[in-house]
Amino acid sequence: MVRLRLDLGYDGTDFSGWAKQPGRRTVQGEIEEALGRILRLPEPPALTVAGRTDAGVHARGQVAHVDLDAATLGTLDGRSRRKGPERDGPADGAPEEPGAEAELDERLSALRRRLAGVLPPDVRVHRVTVAPEGFDARFSALSRRYAYRVSDAPGGPDPLRRREVLWYARPLDVPRLNAAAAALLGEHDFAAFCRKREGATTIRELQRLDWARQDGLVVATVVADAFCHSMVRALVGSLLPVGEGRLGVDWPAGVLARAVRDSGVHVAPALGLCLEEVRYPDAPELARRAAETRRVRTLGP
Repeated sequence: MVRLRLDLGYDGTDFSGWAKQPGRRTVQGEIEEALGRILRLPEPPALTVAGRTDAGVHARGQVAHVDLDAATLGTLDGRSRRKGPERDGPADGAPEEPGAEAELDERLSALRRRLAGVLPPDVRVHRVTVAPEGFDARFSALSRRYAYRVSDAPGGPDPLRRREVLWYARPLDVPRLNAAAAALLGEHDFAAFCRKREGATTIRELQRLDWARQDGLVVATVVADAFCHSMVRALVGSLLPVGEGRLGVDWPAGVLARAVRDSGVHVAPALGLCLEEVRYPDAPELARRAAETRRVRTLGP
């Protein structure tokens, strides 16, 4: 078996999220179907993803892995090569036949090209590489970085960016947004900002949450070791009313401290959210990180 890492991006507008669902168009479903078709497999292979995105959420730096029988990659010819019938090796001055590693690289390049031809234009696989030993796209990750893009321009955002930018019809005060966001940083129980799942913890380490004006937009950068369901959009939704002055700067921190879902927290629309980057440790630390991530976390005293 060989584990492949796929680096990919997608416009989430017309997808029902990442995870495969019967009768729905999903990113996972499209890529798995394409892989099965290209590799001529009886059943599509199963992908493991760094972070499952919700319906309408975009990704620029998503990562997934897939385990394949190495023999299936033999159906991919990166280039055609022929030997003369009477020759055992290359003639003088001719290049040596590539080794197994070079041949595999060629086949992975061919796989990427064929994926580009088979996949719809709203999902792209940018790189296909052999994953290092111990790599797990989900559990080996150190952090995920999201961006949430908002336009508070009176006339609305650039129409060419309408699929990735939320229009907020009231002016936003960036210093107020950052003052409120700073109180949410650190390891906490984010139950107030998550949709609970049976048996899953809502304890997360929020490593970065700040706002800045960029290219005429108000952009939130959100980084954590992991996120629970709807967490980023709930955080953004709790901060936007603070930015317009409707709620106090200390209100989101009060909601966090209560650790119960608050009816005042409105989940921001999906279209403004994009997964920008997933970070991993160096190869020797991948397996250790995966084992560490699998443990169920609790808060210290």
